Amino acid sequence: MTGQNDTSPKRPEHAGSPPPPMVQTAPPAAPSPPSADVENQTTGTGFGVPGILQRWKKEDSLRRGSLALWGLSTVFSFLAFIIMVCNKQGYLEDLGYSEDFNQYEEYSYVLAIAILSMLYSGVQAARQVHQLFTGREVFQRQTSAWVAFIGDQIMAYLLLSSSSSAMPITNREREIQIDLFTDSSAAAISMAFLAFVALALSALISGYKLSSQSYI
Repeated sequence: MTGQNDTSPKRPEHAGSPPPPMVQTAPPAAPSPPSADVENQTTGTGFGVPGILQRWKKEDSLRRGSLALWGLSTVFSFLAFIIMVCNKQGYLEDLGYSEDFNQYEEYSYVLAIAILSMLYSGVQAARQVHQLFTGREVFQRQTSAWVAFIGDQIMAYLLLSSSSSAMPITNREREIQIDLFTDSSAAAISMAFLAFVALALSALISGYKLSSQSYI
C-alpha cells in the first residue's frame, strides 16, 4: 500500500568501516659483532698499534740491511784498491820487461772506480750508522732515498764496467804466463765484482724504500 509507513529498520548511512587488522612487526635485529675475517683484514692492512710496530720493524730491518751491504761494498772496494795499487812487479828476465798496473788503462780504470766506490759506500754507511744511533736523518728522508737509489745504481754500473773491461786483458796475460801480477789483477777484479754485487742488492733496497715514501 502506498500510504503505509515502512517500519523496517534501516542501516545507518554514515556508519564507520571496521578498522584494518593490526600487523605486528618484528623489532629490528641488533647489529652483529664484526666477524673474525673483518678483524683480520683490518689488522692486516696495518692499522692500529700492531701495524705500526710491524712497519717500524720492517724499516729497521731495511736500514740494517742497507748498512751491511754498504759496509761490504766499502770493504771489497778497499781490497780492490789495495791489491791493484800494490800490483807492481820488477824487471822480469823471462819477459824482458817490468809489469805495472799503470801500463794498462783497464787496471787504472779499476783502481779509480774502486776509490770512488770506497768513498761513496763509506759515506753512506757512516750516514746510516748515525741514523741508527741518533734516530735522526742527516738529510731529509726523501732526499736521502733519492741519493741512495741513484748513487747505488751509478756505482754498481761503474764497478761492473771496470771489472768487465779488465777481464779480457787479464785472461790474455794468464794465457801467456801465470805469475803474481796476473793473480793480483784477477784478485782485484774479483773484489770489484763483489762490491758490484753488494751495491746492486743495496740498489734494490733503496728502490723499495723510495717507492714506499709518502709524497703527500
